Amino acid sequence: MELGIFETQLFIDLIGVTVNNNNNSNNNNHSLRCQPTSSIGLANYNINLDCSDHHFDHNVNDIILGFRRNPDVVLRMEMERSMSLLQMMVNEGLVPCGEEEMKRRNAIDKLKKIVVEWVKTVTYQRGLPKKYLKFASGTILTYGSYGLGVYNSESDIDALCVGPYFATIAEDFFIVLHDMLASRPEVSEIHCVKDARVPLMRFKFDGISIDLPYARLKVISIPENVDVFNPFFLKNIDDTSWKSLSGVRANRSILHLVPNIEVFQAVLRCIKLWAKRRGVYTNLLGFFGGIHLAVLSAFICQRHPSASLSALILLFFKIFALWPWPTPVILQDQIARPLIPTDKVSWMPIQLPCSPYEFCHSNITRSTFYKIRTEFLRGHMLTKDMLSPDFDWNILFEPFPYARRYGLFVKIFLSASDKDELGDWVGWVKSRFRCLLVKLEELLGFCDPNPTEYVDTDASEPNVTFYWGLPTGRADLIKADLVEEYFLKSVDNGLNHNSTTGTMKLSIVKEYQLPKKAQSVCERKHTKPSWRVVDGNRKKTPSQSKYKPHCANEYLPTSENPKYPRAGG
Repeated sequence: MELGIFETQLFIDLIGVTVNNNNNSNNNNHSLRCQPTSSIGLANYNINLDCSDHHFDHNVNDIILGFRRNPDVVLRMEMERSMSLLQMMVNEGLVPCGEEEMKRRNAIDKLKKIVVEWVKTVTYQRGLPKKYLKFASGTILTYGSYGLGVYNSESDIDALCVGPYFATIAEDFFIVLHDMLASRPEVSEIHCVKDARVPLMRFKFDGISIDLPYARLKVISIPENVDVFNPFFLKNIDDTSWKSLSGVRANRSILHLVPNIEVFQAVLRCIKLWAKRRGVYTNLLGFFGGIHLAVLSAFICQRHPSASLSALILLFFKIFALWPWPTPVILQDQIARPLIPTDKVSWMPIQLPCSPYEFCHSNITRSTFYKIRTEFLRGHMLTKDMLSPDFDWNILFEPFPYARRYGLFVKIFLSASDKDELGDWVGWVKSRFRCLLVKLEELLGFCDPNPTEYVDTDASEPNVTFYWGLPTGRADLIKADLVEEYFLKSVDNGLNHNSTTGTMKLSIVKEYQLPKKAQSVCERKHTKPSWRVVDGNRKKTPSQSKYKPHCANEYLPTSENPKYPRAGG
């Protein structure tokens, strides 16, 4: 079934026609640029959409309302929208309190000391000269949501272990450091994930989940805040170390390029919440990962340095709803558009900001591409009326209604004998999910993989269950046992036979056969793509915080004792 018959795709095509109407050129290298302006918000904000040979200059206020309003009134309404959005982030537990921040900082400091001790231990075990013991050292560099400052109380920490040339990943990292960590009372649930694209250790430190990959530099001593852009440290490093370093390099590039870090952090928090709620966040399932959303958010902030939070959210959805994919999104204007090899063409190429020749790793397929575009369009349709009296942010962040949208689902049931084995098994199967998604697309034309992990309470063994939406009325085109057999071959391919495996069962179920938690939009639990076990029986309690983001000061009026009504006036 071609996805073009879906009504959402019709709306997308209509927008494409509007943008490219009367364009007789066969050149596919269209561009869409947003020119920076010196204005503050929606009242005076201009967008320049450069699509092929056509230019559209619009006043954002005109686009939103269809007519002009008093700029002072618009500015006040826009300020209310920004403040109500900031308050929503606090209410959702997306802004950590000072205690939570200190807890993470202490964990990283302890981990750094362990790594330094580990390097000196390896130096001694290798029989290196005694003078090396004095200078040999390693360090920890953070990246991901923690490195960008957009973590919350439930976020993991992405921390890169950087060691000297003589500390190997196979023996010293995965054995010596692993044993040192496992012996610590602060460390629990430690696993080695050696077969991932970026090999790493995963564990909890003082209750905080940490992903720890390893990079080896061709030096003896690693400075605590090593410059990951200095060619001296990057010379002749191996491919695994280069991949491990890319996350840190990308994070630091983004923070260097955005004009206002705190405004960027506020935008990214909002966009990540939207992506998780709407089911377009999980790289392993063909959607966005954290780095994709960080680059897209930075792209908007970089080109509109004076825009308010609410204006940036509006611009985010407008620009990417109209973006001429597969034109790549490039954060730095000064870098020429790179040539993408034919064998690496992606549906939605997003350049890594740390290198002109690298792109964010993507698993996007035809189905997930159209799902993402549909959600971009929905966001644009909702936010373009941001200044209308009845506007409500809650509608934008409303969870995707899988049970109402699809009448048919493929159920993926994964189980193991205990929770530790289940964590490894689920992680390995998820790393092969793209193969299953592509196969279902071949058979049915479309599949919407719900990233949420559920627990089948009717099963006695520890388990994780997924429900992926399928086109209604197509059950006759799919035989679950044959699809299961095909996918199991993909799962077995590359699996270390010494690794503990679990069981997998695929079946086709209808909407009324879903568990209550999968049918209820309000009870759906969104999780970060992870190889750790999800406790589906534990209800999520949003952490409440009285902490006010520093960026909120930019939206405060000068009058004392301000009151900020909810979005909608």
